[in-house]
Amino acid sequence: MTPTDDDHRAQAPAPAEAPKVTRPKNPLSPKKLLLTKWTAVAPRHKEKHFVVTRVIEHEPPEVRIDQIELEAVHSKRAFLLHWRELTDASQWRQGWV
Repeated sequence: MTPTDDDHRAQAPAPAEAPKVTRPKNPLSPKKLLLTKWTAVAPRHKEKHFVVTRVIEHEPPEVRIDQIELEAVHSKRAFLLHWRELTDASQWRQGWV
């Protein structure tokens, strides 16, 4: 049996995988969002503390939660937000910090 060129080739090392960059996330259950308290990491318009005042569901309601309504505690201004945006810890903190 004669050695072939394939037997003499050095195997190249496997490329190193780049480390995955993950954002810290707030653990969150969409079913328990109503009346939860949130703090904006970067307040705008002097609004820092918020309360979830409404949970908006698709029709029929068993399907899933789509959006929430957040109300600023200080100004009472309300706006809609996709509920998963609250899981981004770089924007929101759970509770009033």
